[in-house]
Amino acid sequence: MTTGVRRRMGVEERRQQLIGVALELFSRRAPDEVSIDEIAAAAGISRPLVYHYFPGKQSLYEAALRRAADELAARFMEPHEGPLGARLLRVMGRFFDFVDEHGPGFAALMRGGPAVGSSTTNAMIDGVRQAACDQIVAHLDAGEPPARLELVVRSWVSLAESTALLWLDGRRVPRAELELQLVHDFAALAAVSAAYDEEMAGIVLRVLAREPADGPFGDLLTRLSALAPAIPAVPAQRLP
Repeated sequence: MTTGVRRRMGVEERRQQLIGVALELFSRRAPDEVSIDEIAAAAGISRPLVYHYFPGKQSLYEAALRRAADELAARFMEPHEGPLGARLLRVMGRFFDFVDEHGPGFAALMRGGPAVGSSTTNAMIDGVRQAACDQIVAHLDAGEPPARLELVVRSWVSLAESTALLWLDGRRVPRAELELQLVHDFAALAAVSAAYDEEMAGIVLRVLAREPADGPFGDLLTRLSALAPAIPAVPAQRLP
């Protein structure tokens, strides 16, 4: 009969294990509901040993948040190949995969968890949003992005975030429908901006010229065309 010997972990290996354990627990419950004792038990070590690697729960939370933030930012990375609508749909699929896997932790992060107000956590959250915006802007091949394009992209990233939070509260709308709707929302925001600005109009027209009829943007045009006959005619504007 042999007795198993527990392998001693190095300092960095143990830190990474604790971050992974904490992230897993924070993904299932709001971080302020998870105790150091639970983290220690899940890692198979004592409570004092957790404090040997992290001064307190907030520092461990921030380390777990950094890993989650890096992973979430990576979900917005997409090869610059093929129509934009299909690219955005794949991005939304990976984004909602993350939301699905880390629901309570994602909600606590965006709504404010135990480290709410911390400059470190706020900077990480802002960094994820900025990375997402930078990725989307890069797909539009607009060079130095005009101000209206930045407004569209930032508004859309914010909309995706708030939509995901609302979806987590009951999941009453099928996820696949929301992913497609968010791609349509991007097209709608860009189209409205194009109505006000020639540079945005050029970007939108260039994107649409590369879109197939059976892609997400083509699907939106089909849906809007079906809706058009039911929309009352807008009276002609009276001249002064």
